[in-house]
Amino acid sequence: MTWPTDRVVNAVAEVDEDARGPAVPCADPLGDPFLRTRFALPARPATFLRRQRLVDHLDHALGTPLTLLNGAAGAGKTLLAADWADGLRSPVAWLTVEAGDRRPGVFWAYVVKALRACGALPPGPVGFPADASRVDDRLLAALAAELNDRGRPVVLVLDEYDRVTAPEIAEQLEFVLHHAGRGLRLVIVSRTEPLLPLHRYRAAGELTEIRAAELAFTSEEAVALLELHGLNLPVHAARALVERTRGWAAGLRLSALAARESADPEVYLKEFEADRSAIADFLLAEVLRGQPAETQDLLLRVSVLDRFSPELADALTGRTDAEPLLVGLHRANAFVEYLGHSWYRLHPLFGEILRAHLRVRLPGLEPELHRRAARWLRHSGFLPETLAHGTAAGDWDFAAGVLVDELAIGRLFTGLREGDLAQVFSDMGPEARSPATDLVRAARDLARCDVDRALARLRHAEERLAPEESGPAPDVTHDRAAAQLSCALLEALAARLTGSSQRAEKAAEAADGLWREVPARLLDEHPEVRALLLTHVGSACLWAGRYEEARAALTTVAGLRGSASTLLPREESMGHLALLDYLNGWLGRAERKALAAVSETERVGLPQPSGSGLGQLVLAAVAVDRHELDRAQALLDETARLPAGARDPVPTAGRALATARLLLVRGKARAAVEAADPVVSAAVASPWAAGHEALVASAAHLAEGRPDEAAELLQDMSGDQPACAVEAAAIQIAAGRPEAALNLLDSIRTHGRTGPAVTVRAAVVRAQAAERAGDTATARGLMAQALLDARRERLRRPFLDAGPWIRPLLATAGLRELAAGWLMPGPETPPSLPLVVELSGRERDVLERLARMMSTEEIAADLYVSANTVKTHLKSVYRKLAVNRRNDAVRRARDLGLL
Repeated sequence: MTWPTDRVVNAVAEVDEDARGPAVPCADPLGDPFLRTRFALPARPATFLRRQRLVDHLDHALGTPLTLLNGAAGAGKTLLAADWADGLRSPVAWLTVEAGDRRPGVFWAYVVKALRACGALPPGPVGFPADASRVDDRLLAALAAELNDRGRPVVLVLDEYDRVTAPEIAEQLEFVLHHAGRGLRLVIVSRTEPLLPLHRYRAAGELTEIRAAELAFTSEEAVALLELHGLNLPVHAARALVERTRGWAAGLRLSALAARESADPEVYLKEFEADRSAIADFLLAEVLRGQPAETQDLLLRVSVLDRFSPELADALTGRTDAEPLLVGLHRANAFVEYLGHSWYRLHPLFGEILRAHLRVRLPGLEPELHRRAARWLRHSGFLPETLAHGTAAGDWDFAAGVLVDELAIGRLFTGLREGDLAQVFSDMGPEARSPATDLVRAARDLARCDVDRALARLRHAEERLAPEESGPAPDVTHDRAAAQLSCALLEALAARLTGSSQRAEKAAEAADGLWREVPARLLDEHPEVRALLLTHVGSACLWAGRYEEARAALTTVAGLRGSASTLLPREESMGHLALLDYLNGWLGRAERKALAAVSETERVGLPQPSGSGLGQLVLAAVAVDRHELDRAQALLDETARLPAGARDPVPTAGRALATARLLLVRGKARAAVEAADPVVSAAVASPWAAGHEALVASAAHLAEGRPDEAAELLQDMSGDQPACAVEAAAIQIAAGRPEAALNLLDSIRTHGRTGPAVTVRAAVVRAQAAERAGDTATARGLMAQALLDARRERLRRPFLDAGPWIRPLLATAGLRELAAGWLMPGPETPPSLPLVVELSGRERDVLERLARMMSTEEIAADLYVSANTVKTHLKSVYRKLAVNRRNDAVRRARDLGLL
């Protein structure tokens, strides 16, 4: 409102009578009457939630001259300050600032009036400004002096202070605050940074700050707020809502109000469309529409990005003004968050709403924005985001070409971003026809173990990538060497899944000719390519029974430096090496390698079991040989959580081997036979897998009283598979054919690679043959050596499977002492020697308190961690000890010497 000059001059003449003294003005310097509602504490709604942690923090304001409550619109600043101020014993002067207060005279008139309204400033030396555009320095000095003389401080709350933009008011306010001394406690509630020397107050310890991160609601506070709105939601549902709103108070309240009208509030809060809600109205009115046209355009365009720098924003707008605009938006708490290093992001709800608004205001522009972003990100080296925006633009040839050119196709198989990348290309349609898209489709098929379709796509890509005399094919726009190396990697995986060692080695030879042609930068950035390729080759060779070639390839991978992208190949290689050791009879070595594989992935947080779970399967097989049957079952159950339908032959056969052996030990012969026949479609048969399948079938016949059928199944067994040959010899002995058993044992060609599990079993079979032949001395000598070797490996299965003939022999002097404490007095006694179990320091802390009968909550309090953290450690301890209950964990830990 504009007043005539004479009205302004006479404004101070309009007075009301103050009961305590001289009359005071009842109008501001513009002649407008003072609005008393601006001096009143805002009312809190019935659904207001008092958050004690913030109130406690605000209590610090009584000890510092300056307090800043800084957050976005709707962050809950005003209601928090009002709730806190309402509980103070000190006098509180509240002033809600308005746009007209940008003029110093008006601002200070309202400040003085607010101080007098609460009784903190008596009528007297401090007058009122008469000029709206300025304020007399003497008035400010008098005000500061009057406040400094107070016996106890007054709290002055300036709400919505962001409406004050005049630097001179900030200077005057700082002058009064400084000279008022302990008589004034200033609380500023603002969306923006006030023009005050905050750094000086902060350095002197004279500033209390509550900012956006602290104002955000926690999941527990959100549950309490929703309850005030009549909604009872579980914490996990509230946590999802908090993540989506980032704990924004207005967003939570508006969501709760809308959910109350819904038939299923929990589903509504999970799935509501942000752009069609009261939240959208709030943000568009409070944030977007108040911005200049250039800023609105910037916000709409960057809404397609998860994060953005000024340079990337400029690429989307075609202008060069993004940096100052983004800095200003962040300072204004306009739902633009600063991530550091010149990167920003939008509040997620604000981003959702802006994207919907973009489609209305600028229809058809979104794909082009994604396309521009993809090209800028590719040039700047941000591969995952390049792919995300390239595919969002529908430019599949570009995105697939980038993936192949950057030699990154192996990332689909590392377990790190596999899900993300697979999702990125999930909507790729038939219109994409480049060789790179063929390779991506082939990789996707192989990830699903659809080998036939993958190979057809690979052949198509290879034909188009083949060099021609006339030069490159017209549709080949990417790096040929990187594409051909990607082909070799996928060929090796296909060979692994079909059990073809020859095809795998052919792929490795093709890769050998390409390493020098690919830029060194790509090989350094993607060590997973070599690691994956060698793992596939090693697995295929292991399936074929070519142990030495398998060990050479797998050992190379296991020895790679600890890059995150090679983590899964290293785990897989260690698991395969563990199986190799197990097949050769080295239980201790197998166990150590399997545990190392599991521990490696667990340290970086990959889900357990990860990969094919081969490490756990080897541990299960080792547990059967040590007669730790419950542990074996627990490990097998753990791997059952892996995706069904996988066609990888080695882990499939490994699971069949461990499961069938466990079932045999438990007397379930028919079930063991069924379990021993894995569904594997391989190009060639695996000698060791076929051998173990025959052994299980033979053992089943023997258990069911058909020794001739048992022996017949083993007629073709040879000494090339020592472990299988020894088991076959044992069955021949049990079938009453000692001569056939000894002949089979004599045919074994060990080449020095067989371990105690094979040699002990062979010694027991020879001892049984000697015992039957009446050569007790030879039988005792063989058994003594077997017991010595078995004790080191904690190997009990050969003795337990030998039958009743062995008990009198073990009861003789000398052998009884060798068996005491770990094998004797009988098969019912569980093994008590320690097993190598790697527990972290924190897991040991939890386990020790578990042994003291402390509850989860008591352990959490004692270790200063949350109850959920304790539960996470307990799950890991249970898994490592292969138990399911607390008492069992403590008992097993004591047996293993961990407590």
